[in-house]
Amino acid sequence: MERSRVTAAVRSGIDSDTGVSSVVPPIYLSTNYRFGGLRQPGEFDYSRSGNPTRSLLAGALAELDGAAGAVVTASGMGACTATLLALVPAGGTVLAPHDAYGGTWRLLDALARRGHFALELADLTTPDAPGHVAEVSPDLLWIETPSNPLLAISDVRALAGAAHAGEAVVVVDNTFCSPVVQRPLELGADVVVQSSTKYLNGHSDVIGGVVTASEQAIVDQLGWWANCLGVTGGAFDAYLTLRGVRTLSVRMRQHLANAEALVDAVAGHPAVARLFYPGLPDHPGHALAARQMDGFGAIVSLELVGGEPAVAAFLTGLADFSLAESLGGVESLVCHPSTMTHAAMPPDVQAAAGLTPGLIRFSVGIEDPADLVADVRAGLDRALAAGR
Repeated sequence: MERSRVTAAVRSGIDSDTGVSSVVPPIYLSTNYRFGGLRQPGEFDYSRSGNPTRSLLAGALAELDGAAGAVVTASGMGACTATLLALVPAGGTVLAPHDAYGGTWRLLDALARRGHFALELADLTTPDAPGHVAEVSPDLLWIETPSNPLLAISDVRALAGAAHAGEAVVVVDNTFCSPVVQRPLELGADVVVQSSTKYLNGHSDVIGGVVTASEQAIVDQLGWWANCLGVTGGAFDAYLTLRGVRTLSVRMRQHLANAEALVDAVAGHPAVARLFYPGLPDHPGHALAARQMDGFGAIVSLELVGGEPAVAAFLTGLADFSLAESLGGVESLVCHPSTMTHAAMPPDVQAAAGLTPGLIRFSVGIEDPADLVADVRAGLDRALAAGR
């Protein structure tokens, strides 16, 4: 009988130890593993190439994504790098969103400038986006949905269908959702990349990444490149991430509930010029998000009236939101994308992506929602007073 993803997450690695039958699997920190004899390697020989703890995590994440397999990397950007180098032929074309995460944009731009591939950026959220994909006919289509930080929604199924007509590989960055909220392989994607630093680990004490794929042949390509580049994840990070995955489902429920409470509390506040959250009925991607996601995520962005001075006033005095990069931890965070997560983008690229000096992004944690609401509303009152 097929078990649910909730059970799969909780049982990740449990009862797998064959040494002393420990319920929770041990961590294997060894760098290398003894050969049985000349030309007789075991399942593992060198931990960059394969590690028992990392393999347990890869198996768990593949099951959660409904994938043929997974490759665990040392960071989310390591996952992106291995994916691009493994799956884009020399001289090929990559089509990516114009409003991608700043680190992804930097990598795509740098590789394109060095001649690894041709890069085209486009708005992949418009009704005519599938037609544009068909026209460009890229070798690889990169989708990020919801987008970072404006939470725009792309139709994975429609875009994947258009891309596959031209035999493209379709990659979806699912970092903002995790498999609990969205499963892109079920929507037609070939590959899913995630920063496991975020919701998968969930405790802001690991840097990691993962790539899952629908076909074993793609998994093998990704694994070869990750080993070749030296971007495979470490054993201790894999151990911590595996521990985090066991509480993923229950954490996500609270993240989502708290995000909804926060949105309800700030909607209509006079300090808010625009509120970005796909759960709002007037969000352009609301109906699509309701179809392809199980919930609307726990990232909320808003633009303050008064620009950057209002942002400074808002941030001064926060008690339950830390000003920091990253997201997806149990603790609530706030960031200023234009000077933090997307600082790698030149001002004109930021403007084209819709990023303004007054934009802030919340990663809503699992604290008491009443405390989070009170903290943010007080900050909005400060921002409003600063603009008068």
